[in-house]
Amino acid sequence: MAEDLTHRHIHRVLSVIQQGRRELVLEDSILRSWKRCLEGYTIKPAEQHQTLVIEHPRLVEHYQRMDSLLQIAGTEIEGLYRQISHSGYIIVLTDGEGIILNSVCDPVLRDDFMRAGLWRGAVWSEDYEGTNAIGTCLIEKLPLTVHLDEHYRVNNIKLTCSAAPIFDPYGELLAILDVSSVNSKDSKRSQSHTLALAGVSARLIENRYFLRQYSNQWVLRFSRQPEFVDLLGEGMIALDGDGVIVATNRGALDQLGLDGPSHLRKKPLGEVFAADLDALLGRARREQPNAVWPLRDRRGKQYFVTLRTPERPATSTHLKPDYSPTTTPLRQALENLQGEDPRMVYNAHCARRVMNKDINILVIGETGTGKEAFARAIHQASERADRPFVAVNCAAIPENLIESELFGYKHGAFTGARREGRRGKILQANSGTLFLDEIGDMPLSLQTRLLRVLEDKEVLPLGSETPIPVQVHVISATHQDLQNRVNNETFREDLFYRLNGLIIELPPLRERADRSQLIDCLLQLEGAEQTMELEKGARTALDAYHWPGNIRQLRNVLRTAVALCEGKTVRLADLPPVIGQAVTKDYAAPRKDGVIQPSPGEPSANILNYAEKQALLRALELHQWNITETAEHLNMSRNTLYRKMRKHGIALPTLFERG
Repeated sequence: MAEDLTHRHIHRVLSVIQQGRRELVLEDSILRSWKRCLEGYTIKPAEQHQTLVIEHPRLVEHYQRMDSLLQIAGTEIEGLYRQISHSGYIIVLTDGEGIILNSVCDPVLRDDFMRAGLWRGAVWSEDYEGTNAIGTCLIEKLPLTVHLDEHYRVNNIKLTCSAAPIFDPYGELLAILDVSSVNSKDSKRSQSHTLALAGVSARLIENRYFLRQYSNQWVLRFSRQPEFVDLLGEGMIALDGDGVIVATNRGALDQLGLDGPSHLRKKPLGEVFAADLDALLGRARREQPNAVWPLRDRRGKQYFVTLRTPERPATSTHLKPDYSPTTTPLRQALENLQGEDPRMVYNAHCARRVMNKDINILVIGETGTGKEAFARAIHQASERADRPFVAVNCAAIPENLIESELFGYKHGAFTGARREGRRGKILQANSGTLFLDEIGDMPLSLQTRLLRVLEDKEVLPLGSETPIPVQVHVISATHQDLQNRVNNETFREDLFYRLNGLIIELPPLRERADRSQLIDCLLQLEGAEQTMELEKGARTALDAYHWPGNIRQLRNVLRTAVALCEGKTVRLADLPPVIGQAVTKDYAAPRKDGVIQPSPGEPSANILNYAEKQALLRALELHQWNITETAEHLNMSRNTLYRKMRKHGIALPTLFERG
């Protein structure tokens, strides 16, 4: 049966392309794609084929490049999924290369879609997968559906996929939003509704991306009807401080009847509309916030417009004292913390995805890795930034006081209680973020009460009979193995699963790929207003030291070194002796001839092992943990490289284990 289906499909493809047989049911976009597959990519429809999935380090790069879009798209994808849930579909977002970066589907169908190759990191470009909605949409740059045997490859003919393009403000294709199903029994015509939904969601993502990209510019938003401003098809024009057009969205081009953004870019607004930025600002001052008023273009056509103010405007003669935007500036806390380490980049990406949702976060890592700093950064980047951030160190508060500290108490609740009572930390954090540091040290009796607060969203202060409603986002942190404590029955299992909606593991400083950049950054912070430098020997020692106290220890060392150094250069002598010894004792210095010279009493085998491990780490970091490229660079096979990594305890960053 399957063999007959394969033969029929091959015969159909070849007869259409090579013999020119006309099939009215095939759209021109499908015919063009089939021809590209056969004649351009020389793909055989029935050849054995495995889905190409890029390696983790490369996927991290793609996530990093698309981070802003991924944040925006997440909300729209969830909204789209609510409309089509339980209909057998998966929603997929790819970048401009056809690499899947995000997907949402019914968990029951996840295995089916993974067998079909629809999972994160998979490449669905047309030159690899043949005719398919994602890859063909990348080339055609139009919304389209590829239904069952319209797919070129035989192993894809069970799929029905509808894809819509997402463009950046310069008219370049940025991403693809795709809705797919497996073994659909519906006709292609029935997919028109699905394609329309994908198109609407893609345009919403595109518009929100435009507003995010130009958050620091004036944006003129307009439509032919006043009620359509701030809706899907509205036009948007971004302006710099001098009223020159920086960018336009597709809605603006559609409404003004233009083919591409180049027709408007770098032109003064007054050449398009019968008003310049000065006139718009004057009108905006007289109107209520978000008011819409009529404005004609230079051809006399009337539109209805509103002007969105910048969040952080550039200095300009147009920004007069009586018209200064009050919008809260964009917060860069997570960007500043993530650095260039792949694991930290992925941690920040995950945090952004969940920080505005009712999902608790558990931050784990060694002491001093910056767990509280990361929690604060999440809070500052979230919608709760102007709300309280309340930190509680569960290990630092005496056990007999922690209950009153957390839950508060009424007057007379116990001997020594304050006359006016006290609001506990949980109520102080109401509508904001509660950070529970060292959560693993919380007594069992209080774990039960905390779980009840999280479940019921209300607090009962000591001595009170009336619970108080509370809404907090909980971020907890620990350096302990909570799962092990659960197994030992010293931590409640139900609380553990309530706290770890998302687990973020902060890497120790010794494992961070951006350690050198981090040292430079912290050195400048400790140097305050003067630019500090590191002598080569000091840099080598700082980079080689194993940092058991992690970032906290590094900051203390640099703070002291800056105070001790002469001038603006930190030298090896300014560092604690234990750090200087890391170069001369633990890690052995190279001789002038380049051969590693063991320290007195140091076994040669240890030095050679260390040298080999460091060489492997440097090569892996150079090639961003791409095993194939690293093996080629070291002139060894992939299996040999894996064997040496196991020998030295080097593990690949496990960034995507939870998908």
